[in-house]
Amino acid sequence: MRTSEKPAANAAGLSGPASRKLPVPPRERKPALAALAVLLILGGALATTLLVLRSGDRVSAIRVTQQIGAGQKFTPQAIEEVKIADTGVAFVSWTQRDKVLDSFAAVTLLPGTLLTNQMGVRASSELGQGKATVGLALKPGQMPAGVQPGDRVQVIFVPARSSQGESRVLAASALVFSVGDRSRTGNSGQITVVVEAPAAPEIVAAASAGEVAVAELPGAR
Repeated sequence: MRTSEKPAANAAGLSGPASRKLPVPPRERKPALAALAVLLILGGALATTLLVLRSGDRVSAIRVTQQIGAGQKFTPQAIEEVKIADTGVAFVSWTQRDKVLDSFAAVTLLPGTLLTNQMGVRASSELGQGKATVGLALKPGQMPAGVQPGDRVQVIFVPARSSQGESRVLAASALVFSVGDRSRTGNSGQITVVVEAPAAPEIVAAASAGEVAVAELPGAR
């Protein structure tokens, strides 16, 4: 009796080239990149630690509480002492407040501003030679609401009668030096502006006749 012999099957179920494994390239090690990653991690951790430690260091500084116009003198009511984290910024210390009160704002300072040395000057260019301060008592409609010291306004001649001519600008960019308390003066507005000295006589004459108004110049501080 004849028996049929079957060829043995490949153990992996594959035969020929399919059973050969592709060569795997050796993994390339990059010690320099690994070292750089470690340094970055350590550097970040060190920076975070320093920030946490320095956040506990508090220093005294001066903060503005009222708007101070460019060229205006600092007043005790317009500054206060605050304690802030020592971030390395050279804010003016509260111990220097006497010097601050003897100086003028170099630019218009808004409430909440922390003072730096660049924000103050020893002499005011706005109140120097060739300038004059003029007081204006304005009626309702002759001054916009919300005008504050440090704002810039146009002083405009507004004739009471058309026969006196047309409106014209008397001061193109006058600095508002002070503003009166409207709650005490009713609806009228009393302000003091700094103008060029040659324009002062005409402005005073127009103001005394009630023929002057001011227009605010937003962004012209």
